Amino acid sequence: MDVQQLFRNLKKEAECPLCIETVTNPKTLPCLHSFCLECLDRHANFARRQLKATIKCPVCKTSFQIPETDTFENLPSSFHLNRLVDVLALEDGSVQSQICNSCDGNNTATCYCFVCQDFLCASCFEAHQRLKASRGHRNVLIDKLQAQDVQELIHRPAMCSEQYHEDQPLEFYCEDCKVLICHKCTVVSHNRHTMTDIQKAAQEQKMQMSDAVAKVKAEIVRYKSEIKKQTDLRKKNGIEILNEEKKMTDTVEKLIRDLREHERKMKDKFREIYEAEQKHHATRLENFELVATQLKSYFERCQSILDRNFSVEILQTNHAILGRCNELLNVRKPDLYMSPHVHYLVEKKLDLMDGVVVTKTDPSKCLAEGQDSKEVKERKETYFVIVTKDSKEFQCYQQDDKIKVNILTPEGDQLKTDIEDTKDGKYTVTYTPQDAGQHRLEILVNGQPLTGSPWIVQVHQHQYQFAFQFGSKGKGQGESDAIYDIDVSDKTGTIAVADTCNKRIQLFSCEGKFRREIRLDGEPSSMAFTDSGDLLTLVPGSDNKLRLFSEKGHFIKHINDKHLDNPGDLSISSDGRIIITDWWENNIKVLSPDENDLLQSFSAPDCDKSPFCAISHQEKFFVSYYYANCVKVFDRTGVYLHDIGYEGSNNGQFYGPAGLVVDKYNRLIVCDADNYRLQLFTLSGTFLSKIDGQYFKNGFRPSYVAINSGGSLIVADTFKSCISVFH
Repeated sequence: MDVQQLFRNLKKEAECPLCIETVTNPKTLPCLHSFCLECLDRHANFARRQLKATIKCPVCKTSFQIPETDTFENLPSSFHLNRLVDVLALEDGSVQSQICNSCDGNNTATCYCFVCQDFLCASCFEAHQRLKASRGHRNVLIDKLQAQDVQELIHRPAMCSEQYHEDQPLEFYCEDCKVLICHKCTVVSHNRHTMTDIQKAAQEQKMQMSDAVAKVKAEIVRYKSEIKKQTDLRKKNGIEILNEEKKMTDTVEKLIRDLREHERKMKDKFREIYEAEQKHHATRLENFELVATQLKSYFERCQSILDRNFSVEILQTNHAILGRCNELLNVRKPDLYMSPHVHYLVEKKLDLMDGVVVTKTDPSKCLAEGQDSKEVKERKETYFVIVTKDSKEFQCYQQDDKIKVNILTPEGDQLKTDIEDTKDGKYTVTYTPQDAGQHRLEILVNGQPLTGSPWIVQVHQHQYQFAFQFGSKGKGQGESDAIYDIDVSDKTGTIAVADTCNKRIQLFSCEGKFRREIRLDGEPSSMAFTDSGDLLTLVPGSDNKLRLFSEKGHFIKHINDKHLDNPGDLSISSDGRIIITDWWENNIKVLSPDENDLLQSFSAPDCDKSPFCAISHQEKFFVSYYYANCVKVFDRTGVYLHDIGYEGSNNGQFYGPAGLVVDKYNRLIVCDADNYRLQLFTLSGTFLSKIDGQYFKNGFRPSYVAINSGGSLIVADTFKSCISVFH
């Protein structure tokens, strides 16, 4: 390297960061950065004037206490910077640099002996050259220094600063005083102290420094890694904010487009209404104007005849004039056309929420604990826990977080959910699926889906298990001859059986034990318990078709209903209305709870088959058609909606559908009699499952079905006269 370039580099290295000049009296702060003493003191005085007790290093911003003496004189001097200042002084001819170390004349040094390690003035240099012992030493004139010479000068031995020891190099390190000393110092002031060679002591402390530097280097690597991570996070955050801003802009623009499209459609609608109404008004005006013109023409014609007052003309035209007058006066006058009122209805105003959420929560790190439970059952309360976490996957709670859970049923309806915020980063979500089947569960945290969301949750339906069977064919107690209906009392759990051929109603406990019978004068075709626990019985063919009994078998009253022709099956809705199928008229009749009024009468369109059994649930009527092999569904007013099933033996098909009931899980249960099974459907008609096989041994033919308050299923076979109970 060129010596001038080396000096420029050294000058840059010896620059004070505060004054940007070569340091003078350099002092080193504990953070190892060095400055001119005067610059540090000036920096401290400025801080004190601002009532501060500390200053910050101008390089690394580390804070330090300002000394009470208002000066940093006691800070250690920088050996390296002092050496650089000495060497730089050699290059600057305008500054008196080194003094001769050989004589006492304080003469300016003009050369340097690398062997004696002394600066020499011109006289001493001549003498140095004359002496035989020093004649061969390597001497370099200061104005002839080369780059290598400058480097050697920087690394020349340090000399002792004690008085009378200035010619002694520092060769030892006092372990007791922790200072560098020369040979004389070992004798004069450090006698009996532990001494170590300066090279050995430096090597030991160099190892300590190397360990410290290595640790700091590793920490630098770690911080560089953190800086890279922070830079990536900054970039990611910037992209995220821009994306969300774009999302907001796209949303608003879509809303604007939708509103413009809505505006266009509404304008077209208003124009259509306007033109239609104007046409109506124009037509009515034409009618008015036509009649008015005819009246005016008649008036003018008659008035002219009267004004002329010719007897002959009057007598000749009188008959025609009076006839025309009657014709005009008797013509039907057009009514005023009253336009309908036009209103623009805003059912739901545009609701834009200030939806910017600033939060530490990272949706990609959040999780849902327990949402994948395999034991989800219909009508059973189910819950899972959403845990919000930050980007480091630590659980966190942010008050502004927006947690949303969407659960869609198999029918596509939104299932109600309850979210409990425990204020610790956990949200308990509770829901109760009403129907079996696949549910779509979506979890959004601040509008972003959780990893894996949406999920499919399989909701399992409750299965009926066979419990016991009771009853047999016969005429004795507990025996039956053709069961034509069964029902269960919600109050007591009593099971009523229409023992038709034996002309009686038999009552059993919920365990199937015989209790009593109610004797009738005819064959009962159906019966049902009222809310009060009384038993309404239908006996076709008699004058008094309906009879009311108490559960204990006491007769209450006859009901001679003129609305019934040949009734077949009887059921009572939850609001007390009486639903009866009329087999002769092929319709369904709905009577008031007091049996006095016929509220509804309806039938299936294009169907000549008789309805078998009819029930009401959730404002719909479900009616089985035994010979049409289907179940027909009607709305609350009796309007036909659709069929469930058709003839066949596959799932969802029927061969002789008879008794119906809806269980507590909102499943429609149909007695598929001639297929020897029960079939379960959703209320919309989707097949769910069936109960068949081993449950209906020996040709058990399910004909009638009922549900008790505990959810147990009671099924009767008409001709085997036995009853099976399922829990």
